[in-house]
Amino acid sequence: MNKSYWTETTKRPQFKKLEQDIDIDVCIIGAGITGISTAYMLNGQNLNVCIIDKGEICSGVTENTTAKITSQHGLIYKYLMETFGEEYARKYFQSNEEAIKGIKEIIKKENIACDFEKTENYVYTCKEEYIQTIKDEVETIKSIGGNAEFIENTSLPFKIEVGIKLENQAKFHPLKYLYGLIQVLEKNNISIFTNSRVIEMKKNNGMYNIKTEEGKTITAKYVVMATHYPIKNFPGMHFLKMYQDRSYAIAIKPNGKFPKEMYISAESPVASFRAINDELLIIGGAEHKTGENNIDLDISYKQLETYAKEIYPEAEIEYQWATQDCVSIDKVPYIGEFSNLMPNFYIATGYKKWGMTTSYVAAKIISDKILKKKNEYENIYKATRFAPIGNYKEFGNMLKQTIYSLGINKIKIPETEFEDIEKNSGGVVEYKGKKIGVYKDESGKLFIVEPYCAHLGCELSWNNLEKTWDCPCHGSRYTYEGKVITEPTVKDLKKIE
Repeated sequence: MNKSYWTETTKRPQFKKLEQDIDIDVCIIGAGITGISTAYMLNGQNLNVCIIDKGEICSGVTENTTAKITSQHGLIYKYLMETFGEEYARKYFQSNEEAIKGIKEIIKKENIACDFEKTENYVYTCKEEYIQTIKDEVETIKSIGGNAEFIENTSLPFKIEVGIKLENQAKFHPLKYLYGLIQVLEKNNISIFTNSRVIEMKKNNGMYNIKTEEGKTITAKYVVMATHYPIKNFPGMHFLKMYQDRSYAIAIKPNGKFPKEMYISAESPVASFRAINDELLIIGGAEHKTGENNIDLDISYKQLETYAKEIYPEAEIEYQWATQDCVSIDKVPYIGEFSNLMPNFYIATGYKKWGMTTSYVAAKIISDKILKKKNEYENIYKATRFAPIGNYKEFGNMLKQTIYSLGINKIKIPETEFEDIEKNSGGVVEYKGKKIGVYKDESGKLFIVEPYCAHLGCELSWNNLEKTWDCPCHGSRYTYEGKVITEPTVKDLKKIE
């Protein structure tokens, strides 16, 4: 049940592990939408390109998206104008509008059947106190060249106060789209390696050596770290500049009329709606910071199901899945050079759940830099910036959580005791004066790990919904056996026999 509609309605292409050392022009680490799109844009440019991934292709965030292709990233434009200026807000808008057009052109050029459909996108509110905020956002979008419309009615099955309508947005089946791109890459001999975890990247005489867990090395002039969250800490220091956020989605069969446009609420808790053809409706929300240990994650899907049944009492739940994304302190993605000390080494991260258009923007900026072309948008996404502008509160919260998890929580005695661990559950307990992470399966078998993240050592939280160990500092996630699920970590947890 915990698989997305996208994965269940496609067959994933299979690729081999990296089994020998290779020399390459461009090594792209990460076979999600950013990595594949970047490889596509470098295709035919007389460069030897490869993609490498720790798992299967498109098996991370990409397969768990709601797949909204939109430049309307919540209420973002008034914030951008007030924080960075009008020209900055205009360029952010233009870059995402160009992404919508660019994706459409690729689909047409490569003849990819991926259920692409133009539609409207709405940001709405059901709270009176948001009316002026919505009005301000509409005027801001208009002032930077967007065709935004202030509306008071929608096709949603409940009454709203007001909203913003943006035309000429789109939606598609993301995996059908990407598998279509992969067919193009394969025809042009771009190598793809899967189940090959990169654990080390070092600069050596103007080149980069990328080493896998199994000891194989890729030597490359250019590196693109399209790993969702950077798996290299220094000198980029991006772990100080963003956090990870987790959210959930269900796909329902409403058994009646439902809206075909795309919607997202302005207020929290966020509610997102997106139709799939004329059959299903995706409802998303229930978001929280990854590793947050003071909430009951078991109710995440139940919250969405309850909400769906309030709107559509006869609805049937067909699919449910969870996703995770990086959020930068200043709410703008980091795209471009990883560090001024590492030329030709690029990253793309901090998409804030808007990866469909942002991945195109990132692929275009990075491919242009590799090809020595000027990109008019590269400066607004500059990855080497370090300024938590306009969000000092969130920076303080991140710092507080990191200090707590790295220090205070490590010496704090756990409230859960060993005998309190029930079957199919887990937690951090103290055993013989030492903290251990324990999971007990349905048969009573124990899986015990050191409960400290292999990334920077923060104490992990037990996620009883997904049976995983989650890091509250930077969002790394592990299976109950201690195997890496989500970066930035590249190492498994230490097991305790």
